[in-house]
Amino acid sequence: MRNVFSIYKSGQGKYTRICSALGFGLIVVIGCYRLYDTLRMLDLGLDQRTRLWITIMIPAALFIILTFLLFRLINKQSIADFMIAGEGEMKKVSWSSRKEIFASTLIVIIVVILMAVLLGVSDLFFQVIFRKIIIGSWA
Repeated sequence: MRNVFSIYKSGQGKYTRICSALGFGLIVVIGCYRLYDTLRMLDLGLDQRTRLWITIMIPAALFIILTFLLFRLINKQSIADFMIAGEGEMKKVSWSSRKEIFASTLIVIIVVILMAVLLGVSDLFFQVIFRKIIIGSWA
């Protein structure tokens, strides 16, 4: 039986787990701060010391609970295996070179500019045509 704080397959999927934990951890931190900010603004009708204790301890307790759940979730066997497999597949990907990326980006930018010019010219053309039809003066 595994310990509660043991890391499942600790040497595998390291970067995927770290990045996932950091992303989820950032969401937890922002959420707890927003909860603290919301509780701080509420008028609970309590004395200053009790109000301060509530506004600090509830977000802190929630942070501790969610951090523990995050650790357990990242080390759950099925999720950890998925992350390990995902990281393994990312290592198999054939990434484009800097030169290929630059050429592809340049082509996309040129095509977007050409399409914008083409659509702009056709829009002006149709504006002139419809203006002539609505006003009724061809001469």
